[in-house]
Amino acid sequence: MNIAQLLRPVRTRQSPPCSIINKLPLISSGGSGTAAAPSSTRFRHSNAGSSPRLPATPPSPALAYTAHFSTQAVKMSTPAKITDWVDRSDKSGEFKRQVSSFRDHISREAGAKYPPEKDRYHLFVSYACPWAHRTLIARKLKGLDKFITFSVVHWHLGDKGWRFVTKDEKEPGDNVIPDPIAGHEAFTHLREVYYESDADFSGRFTVPVLYDKKTKQIVNNESSEILRIFGSEFDDLLDEEHRGIDIYPEALRNDIEEAHKWQYDLINNGVYKSGFATTAQAYERNVVALFEALDRVEKHLREQKQGPYYFGQTLTEVDIRLASYVTLVRFDPVYVQHFKCNIRDIRSGYPAIHAWMRNLYWNLPAFKDTTQFEHIKWHYTRSHTQINPLSITPVGPLPNILPLEEEVPAVAASTRK
Repeated sequence: MNIAQLLRPVRTRQSPPCSIINKLPLISSGGSGTAAAPSSTRFRHSNAGSSPRLPATPPSPALAYTAHFSTQAVKMSTPAKITDWVDRSDKSGEFKRQVSSFRDHISREAGAKYPPEKDRYHLFVSYACPWAHRTLIARKLKGLDKFITFSVVHWHLGDKGWRFVTKDEKEPGDNVIPDPIAGHEAFTHLREVYYESDADFSGRFTVPVLYDKKTKQIVNNESSEILRIFGSEFDDLLDEEHRGIDIYPEALRNDIEEAHKWQYDLINNGVYKSGFATTAQAYERNVVALFEALDRVEKHLREQKQGPYYFGQTLTEVDIRLASYVTLVRFDPVYVQHFKCNIRDIRSGYPAIHAWMRNLYWNLPAFKDTTQFEHIKWHYTRSHTQINPLSITPVGPLPNILPLEEEVPAVAASTRK
């Protein structure tokens, strides 16, 4: 019996359609214009000391499935509001991610429109966003913190999109500051950076944004392409140590691209397709496919004995963006409860993934130093009011990520047998 058979409830009637649910007063965000960010009441989580005792649920064995999927990019129709993640006219209930709009490239080639230069480019990111998180990791891994500046938007996403903090706001994390670009002193939202580059822009105002301070233009807002840019195009300016870090090595490119064919759609985007689904059918279809893909990653990591990374001894972009540290480090703190991705959690249900993820976090500063759990938890639980209308942020799990040598009680007990 597979996951779908085990978990699909027997229905006696059709689930209420999204159009009916959206009419309930509780779901309405109310008002118009910019949604006010909830107050940033701090609940600081500590990794020090022993973890609180968690429910002793034994881990489930990884199962084998055949997953059917498509990786074709689909351009989403513009919804009624920025915070409507599924087009209200789309009866499928499926979340369809927008195709990135700015696709220029920084290049070492002679005569390039955007050549690699020190302090010419700026990276706008959100600590909450896994797609932006990819680029922060690559920037730090490659030593580009000395060449490319960055700033972080406020964790709350409102009706006007991502906003910058004000001078008086003090949010946790490095470089959470007002727009630092000269000439942008009056900019309050990231959308103004988009309109500066394209006055007729009509899509979502997404992060990351790689921005050219010289021409006052967005170079690229596609995270996978920014990752490749950071991976190689500044190498001539780097010291030997950082030039030698190759996250897209030629010998593994076929394997990396093969992993991309299924991991992006089913895992990275799969959590969003599960969480933003507006019909039970769309949710169940996507969440089952997500866990089938996680089972596949677990099997690969369990059988791979050559080293701590997805491809053994070599750290690649698969560890950053595909098998995907940036998705899986958010899984237990957010996606299990907020996106209903709760067939299993990582810490008790996927021991190989759990060990791989913790190795990256605790042993590589580029991963740990760019992971900001407060922004992550506050953003999802207080911005997605169609999912969590009261904007209450769950306290657990505690800690957000376990120490390397510590396991939840159920896993610890099973290993002692």
